Amino acid sequence: MHLKQVVLCLTGLCAVLPAQAGTVELGPRPAYLVSQMADGPLKDTLEACIGKPAKRTLFSISHRGAPLQFPEHTEEGYRAAALMGAGILECDVTFTKDKELVCRHSQNDLHTTTNILTTDLAGKCTTGFTPASGETPAAAECRTSDLTLAEFSSLQGKMDSADKAATTPEAYQNGTAPWRTDLYAGTGTLLTHDASIRLFKDLGVKFTPELKAPEVEMPFDGFTQADYAQKLIDEYKAAGIPAEDVYPQSFNLDDVLYWIENEPDFGKQAVFLESRRDVDPMDPETFSPSMTELKDMGVNYLAPPLFVLLAEEDGKIVPSAYAIAAKEAGIELIAWTLERSGPLSSGGGWYYQTVNDAIDGDGKLYEVVDVLARQVGVKGIFSDWPATTSFYASCLGLE
Repeated sequence: MHLKQVVLCLTGLCAVLPAQAGTVELGPRPAYLVSQMADGPLKDTLEACIGKPAKRTLFSISHRGAPLQFPEHTEEGYRAAALMGAGILECDVTFTKDKELVCRHSQNDLHTTTNILTTDLAGKCTTGFTPASGETPAAAECRTSDLTLAEFSSLQGKMDSADKAATTPEAYQNGTAPWRTDLYAGTGTLLTHDASIRLFKDLGVKFTPELKAPEVEMPFDGFTQADYAQKLIDEYKAAGIPAEDVYPQSFNLDDVLYWIENEPDFGKQAVFLESRRDVDPMDPETFSPSMTELKDMGVNYLAPPLFVLLAEEDGKIVPSAYAIAAKEAGIELIAWTLERSGPLSSGGGWYYQTVNDAIDGDGKLYEVVDVLARQVGVKGIFSDWPATTSFYASCLGLE
């Protein structure tokens, strides 16, 4: 057995080999969540599906792999996500010093998501490690653009965390992430964007790369924003991936419009990640551009955080005005991110802010998913633990 398979099997998830791309294993979490639900028709429906075979589904979108337990954007996390039935996997895309594309959530997160501070490459960081002193927290900033592709590839991924009270780089990197229990303390294999394409193809899933905002001034050594957006698409074309299997994303509307104009086959599935800070999900007057204007620009997919699509009426969770307006304009919706708020015993926090008063425990999670699926009509939901959404989608017969 391959070493990566051994690591995954020791944690209860065996890696998916290309020949096993159809295998789906959900583990115990969906059954636990159902057990926490209030009695009613939805619970009855979901209970009847516990233990039944699940299928891979496009409704289940892997957010950065499976970071509830595995280092994000690593081969191990992606394999786990595919095993849990995710039909679409995400590579957040940024670039290195030599302008090669790699999978990282941010261009400047290497100091919290890799072991860079305890390697010889620490001296290349934008800002080296400084220990905590008095009320001044420990700090560092290490960017992918500080390193060549070869140097980046020599690093190991780890859970995204840092100890701000640390006085050594080792202690800083071993901090526990405050929003989740660090269940998997091992390391993970970093990937280039091109390597993620090959892996996802072997796993039999579709692709949703997100073009991340650069932390460096653009153009970067002659590399323009348009070059960056084009290079992302070019790597799918070079790999022979059909445009209909790719959902390129960006928080920058200009990136989405670039793809619509210059790569229309890919642009028709380009996803505008909601970034308009003044949007009030209950007030259509704040939707600028309006939903109709976005649709007229060629935007067919819009992806806001969970709370933007939800509202509370008489103690019940219902679709927001934003969700209703988007659907009326003919825009498909995708929600993010499930399983990123920790236990829901005291409300869901930021991701559930419009419905926090209705969230009183983990049993509410599937009520939220059900409203998003059957009332809002989302095409899919990003999750840090895809088994949760794969179970629901398989049970309800969603694609």
